[in-house]
Amino acid sequence: MPRFVSLFALLLAMPALADVSPDRARALEHMVLQDCGSCHGLTLKGGLGRPLTREALAQADPEGLALIILDGIPSTAMPPWRPLLTEDEALWIANYLKSKD
Repeated sequence: MPRFVSLFALLLAMPALADVSPDRARALEHMVLQDCGSCHGLTLKGGLGRPLTREALAQADPEGLALIILDGIPSTAMPPWRPLLTEDEALWIANYLKSKD
């Protein structure tokens, strides 16, 4: 039974892996470096916006980051990207930021 439970848990988590095509992943990476970098610094170490380094995001939940990407932060310079990104793409960006060196 424990093996079934762990397999079931893995299957439930799979949508959170954010499936995007390799071409779209390259476009999203470019977007992070150019568009996000315009506020968060071209090295993502901070600027107008907070740092987006792996260390700065170590405790952040990818799903929570994806929601911030999609909906922005009211009364700040962080805009909502929901009109331009899908939920999977925002989750891909969150995971990319959390794993980027």
